Amino acid sequence: MLRVDRATISFGGIRAVESLSFQVLPREVFSIIGPNGAGKSTVFNLISRIYDLDSGSIYLEGQELSGVPPHQVARRGVARTFQNSELFVQETVLVNLLIAQQVHHHTTLWEEMLFLPRVRRQDLQFRERAEQVIDLLQLQRYRREIVGSMPYGARKMVEIARALCLEPKVLLLDEPSSGLNPEETEDLSFWIEDINRDLGITVLMVEHDMNLVKQVSHRVLAMADGRFLALGTPEEIQNHRSVQLAYIGCNA
Repeated sequence: MLRVDRATISFGGIRAVESLSFQVLPREVFSIIGPNGAGKSTVFNLISRIYDLDSGSIYLEGQELSGVPPHQVARRGVARTFQNSELFVQETVLVNLLIAQQVHHHTTLWEEMLFLPRVRRQDLQFRERAEQVIDLLQLQRYRREIVGSMPYGARKMVEIARALCLEPKVLLLDEPSSGLNPEETEDLSFWIEDINRDLGITVLMVEHDMNLVKQVSHRVLAMADGRFLALGTPEEIQNHRSVQLAYIGCNA
């Protein structure tokens, strides 16, 4: 589904990611872990084309993403969330979900000005998709709430809902449990499993909470200092000596 081939990027002479390669299989939950500064979120920014590669390539279903304009990445099937919520906080949950789907609009300006039947059919499809996602993530009671007035945990779920409205093939979750309490994190694990199993969406997740990683991941990639460290099942990575040393920072 997704292949990163010798990806490299530097900032001011510092290698944030160096010759990193890995593959994510269809319908897999694949997690990236590592200490702070390991380059995990930078990998997400490379995949979503926020950053340009210095060298290397990234492929989605065999098609190279490296030269795709950033605004076209979502149309290719890649959606993401961010560490900090990036929602329209003055709008309702429903409006946020409808805005997300504009990436798939196929009508012209004139058709929309005249509100022709094709526009009405498209708007209905967008509304139906938003309601399906609201039902999936059990956000019904927040449907018409202003996002800025909602609890932090609920806002994190709205951001995932907005990403799902893009109808992605690959969903990038950047530290989705950040700021959540244990109960909210437990709920999140169920949503990730549902998204992967019921919707068939491939999930690529950057996460610090190892309990969440172990619960939902099929495979885990460990990074340190922008480089590949280890790849395996959650249990294999947890017991990997190099991974332990990278987190502990000593030879004890």
